[in-house]
Amino acid sequence: MESARIQVVVERDLDDLLPMVRLYCDFYQVAPSDQDLQELSRSLIDRPSEGLQIIARTKDGQPAGFATIYWSWSTLTAKRFGLMNDLFVLEGHRGKGLADQLILSCGELCRERGIDSLCWQTATDNLRAQTVYERVGAVSSRWVDYELKLD
Repeated sequence: MESARIQVVVERDLDDLLPMVRLYCDFYQVAPSDQDLQELSRSLIDRPSEGLQIIARTKDGQPAGFATIYWSWSTLTAKRFGLMNDLFVLEGHRGKGLADQLILSCGELCRERGIDSLCWQTATDNLRAQTVYERVGAVSSRWVDYELKLD
């Protein structure tokens, strides 16, 4: 297992974060502007009550991956939950346990806020990610996801 230093993203991390977020967006074939992605990250730095991003760095300080968590509520449980909206590990660091570390770090950040549930989704054909999720003990939901575009 590759050991990484994982920390909450601050302003000085943004130059290392953006290229990974861009690769993540490329994987899902979406193309928000770099300016919009930077604005999202800066918003979370300024308003951690909405969510936050974490960055994983190798022992020598090189960026290796990131995750984004948003805080929300569930009416069905009347409790807050963390939504891990993004999880990404650079190609050269995959298969070494870094995704597991990022997920577990997201879980710890939830616990620190008194939140006992971390949720996320992935594409149905992203079998590699599903293997990681099952390895850390996650189970798939009984819900079917839908999205309504409000253009």
